Amino acid sequence: MLKAKILFVGPCESGKTVLANFLTESSDITEYSPTQGVRILEFENPHVTSNNKGTGCEFELWDCGGDPKFESCWPALMKDAHEVVIVLGADMPSHRKEMEMWYSCFVQQQSLQDTQCMLIAHHKPGSGDDKGSLSLSPPLNKLKLVHSNLEDDPEEIRMEFIKYLKSIINSMSESRDREEMSIMT
Repeated sequence: MLKAKILFVGPCESGKTVLANFLTESSDITEYSPTQGVRILEFENPHVTSNNKGTGCEFELWDCGGDPKFESCWPALMKDAHEVVIVLGADMPSHRKEMEMWYSCFVQQQSLQDTQCMLIAHHKPGSGDDKGSLSLSPPLNKLKLVHSNLEDDPEEIRMEFIKYLKSIINSMSESRDREEMSIMT
């Protein structure tokens, strides 16, 4: 069985925990409480299997606290991560300024490919759903950007996340197959 580690990172109050709970079908949190360090959510998704072989997949979603005071913990969080999801509050201009720092620390410095990263612009309830106003500078404009609005269209982000999980597992499965072939030859 394949096991993938996915990091949810981004600024404080961007919606990482709310999205993590929704996407993993974990409990709802009704009041805002900053994540201290990291929360690890383990889950399986019945819609995601390994390369049509029917092999199950397990996921660890690491919901990482966005407070800079936890920066000394980041190297430990990044160890063995397969994918990074950077979450920003779509209605918070300060978050856009921080995106390059999150990308640099969690993607570039870990030598991950852009295909191993996704941006989620999270729209909080009552903030509207202006999907057109988010312009990103290079290299962020090359990343997959998905808007989430759990109030207006929760299934859109769920379907995008399932597609993302499938791409992770396909990539891991292909890598494992190549490794097995190299051992056999």
